[in-house]
Amino acid sequence: MQWKIPLSDIDFGQEERAAVDSVLQSRWLTMGSVTDEFEQSFAAYVGAKYAIAVTNATAALHLACVAAGLGAGDEAIVPSLTFVATANAVRYTGATPIFADIAGEQDLNISVHAIEKAINKRTRAIVVVHYGGYACDMPSIMELARERGLKVIEDAAHAVGSELGGIKLGTWGDMGCYSFFSNKNMTTGEGGMLVTNDEAYSKRLHLLRSHGMTSLTWDRHKGHAWSYDVVDLGYNYRIDEIRAALGKVQLAKLPANNERRRRLTQIYRDVLQELVPQVVVPFANHAGISAAHLMPVLLPAGTTRSSFMESMKSQGIQTSIHYPPIHTFTAYNNGKTKYSLPITEDIAEREVTLPLYPAMSDEDVFTVARAMAHALIPA
Repeated sequence: MQWKIPLSDIDFGQEERAAVDSVLQSRWLTMGSVTDEFEQSFAAYVGAKYAIAVTNATAALHLACVAAGLGAGDEAIVPSLTFVATANAVRYTGATPIFADIAGEQDLNISVHAIEKAINKRTRAIVVVHYGGYACDMPSIMELARERGLKVIEDAAHAVGSELGGIKLGTWGDMGCYSFFSNKNMTTGEGGMLVTNDEAYSKRLHLLRSHGMTSLTWDRHKGHAWSYDVVDLGYNYRIDEIRAALGKVQLAKLPANNERRRRLTQIYRDVLQELVPQVVVPFANHAGISAAHLMPVLLPAGTTRSSFMESMKSQGIQTSIHYPPIHTFTAYNNGKTKYSLPITEDIAEREVTLPLYPAMSDEDVFTVARAMAHALIPA
């Protein structure tokens, strides 16, 4: 379908083409010097000591869980209102994800109170998700984690460039994981990044990324090594030079594009309050600076969401849902474990995600809002 206003769009131009062409001309496509440069630039941008580029954010989350020591019999507390990869990464290690409720209509992030209630003797980690690019209550979560001796992994897939208290999201916890999927604020098509300020984590993550090998093909190509040992059970989670080159260009564009997203979000808030005041726009009093990855709204109770979305579609406006709660999926709902997540379930039934991307015009926002007003007219 040809959308009048799509849900998202990418900012690709001649700079990205030139970056890819440069890699192709170099004739070195697998992980090498361009990846090194991308990692250094990203680490500097977020204020982390170490950055490890990987093939996607799911791989980043998996490696973080492995490095944090999660294994069979362990538990990690996660939100259910997130993409399934957050919980899958915990399960990959043999550990069990324990779902905690979100805070409320104005804060779709995991609740600190719910985290505390879920902690038991098997808990080893807290995996937070900065929903839509809006920060979780990291000061309280970090204090709780320190008190209980727990690791904190940040799923910052939505939050590249977000910050709280002058600290970039992804650098509050032990490790942070970012996504460069095609609908993210910066994209390499597929791709991800791990960051940490801990040298021991960094060394292990580098090993885990590439089969636990002590030297890489690039090292041998440069004459820095001629053989290798395998010292850990690693994975093939490497990124390549083409995507790293795209990442370098996209990272340079990120601050301006995030600022545009924030501007569009504020226009949305103003015009939705005027045209459809019955719609709730979360994160109104959010602390910190958001990357504004998503534009979530909550429909009035009793609204048939599918009818609303069909009406928006008929008007050429693409919408989506973020997210069907993980604990309701067949792969997670085995009938044995019962979760009481009333806020998550209420919000998940009412949430709709509106178009948001830097190339949107101010008028596009008004068009979306007018379409919403029409879609909400009682039949």
